Amino acid sequence: MLVRDDGDAVLCIGQASHAWMSGQMARAWAEPFEPREEVCLAAEQHDVGMAEWDLHPQLHPEAGCPVSFTEMALEDHLRLWAGAPAKLLSQSRYAALLVSLHGTALYERRDIAGMPAAEADAVRAYLAGERALQERLITLLGADRAQVARNQRLVFAWDGLSLALCLGWDHHVAADVPAAGDAGVDVRLEPAAGGPSGRFLVDPWPFADAEVKVRCEGCRLAGGYATASDLRAALEEAAAVSLDFTLTPSG
Repeated sequence: MLVRDDGDAVLCIGQASHAWMSGQMARAWAEPFEPREEVCLAAEQHDVGMAEWDLHPQLHPEAGCPVSFTEMALEDHLRLWAGAPAKLLSQSRYAALLVSLHGTALYERRDIAGMPAAEADAVRAYLAGERALQERLITLLGADRAQVARNQRLVFAWDGLSLALCLGWDHHVAADVPAAGDAGVDVRLEPAAGGPSGRFLVDPWPFADAEVKVRCEGCRLAGGYATASDLRAALEEAAAVSLDFTLTPSG
């Protein structure tokens, strides 16, 4: 669950909804990638492991709102990521491969050496299991490793851009995004100064059309819930809030 302050309340966005917006970006991308449909599916489903969790989120004991994905216990986070690729295997092995690679890319950025020993061992075990799965899927698919790595970087970029929009970051840089040939570029996103709310500038412009509109869905909660059952009841009854964003070239 993505959780951000919204005045006297919090805005809650399911991981699957944020991922849906990543898929919208993938389909609007200018630079071609292959296999297109499988990569778009992976972008749209990269957080598939979190979907059931978001239906029954844990209660933040102090804030009285859902626990954010950034505050999840490591044990829960690892368990959900380890189970994510299997949820796509019957739909697309290639998409499942990219979801697995996305999870390991996230954990490879963590400072394992600075973790308590038990947590570090758990992360190493997760990484070893996912790498074995990735090797098996690459072999079964006969996939080109360089192409797979390039597509994983694309999914990572769309994930970051979508998170920046959903969480209202002042700016975001998607680093080393695959571009023409083997080049990598840094794609910058920031709110349009003085413009209407929900309009963002992107540089360099990576999309096919002159303007791109993306959206996802969340809900607004007052917060201050005393029990997890109260929180879940509020989530079930909360009205949907559409988050609409317009992306335009910078300059």
